[in-house]
Amino acid sequence: MHLAYPAVLAVLLFCVGLYGVLARRNAILVLMSVELMLNAVNLNLVAFDVWLRDALHAGQALTLFTIAIAAAEIGIGLAIVLAVYRNRGTSAVDDLRDTAERPDDPDDPDDGAEGAAADEPAPAEPSQKAEATA
Repeated sequence: MHLAYPAVLAVLLFCVGLYGVLARRNAILVLMSVELMLNAVNLNLVAFDVWLRDALHAGQALTLFTIAIAAAEIGIGLAIVLAVYRNRGTSAVDDLRDTAERPDDPDDPDDGAEGAAADEPAPAEPSQKAEATA
């Protein structure tokens, strides 16, 4: 078998995955596209391992590591997507920009009252004032 066949298939898979990462808005579809790209890399690793007739089968061993990393990536990625979906009600990637926390702004009128109260010491109770003066 020629090396060109799996190489062309790997290029097509990688291009489809790249298109999916760049064009999709759903986080789960983006994760699936990343998996397509990793599978294209795995196909190339195995194809070149067979073509070079490596005695150690380093390409196949590296492919097993890539599969393990991809499984961990999908597990963590799906957990994050599920947590975001529960909090936001959507898994759209464009809406994830709004989840970033903004630093506290001292000029913000909503935070101004809380921020000033937290910085000032609490006033003493009247009974403690009377005991302190007596």
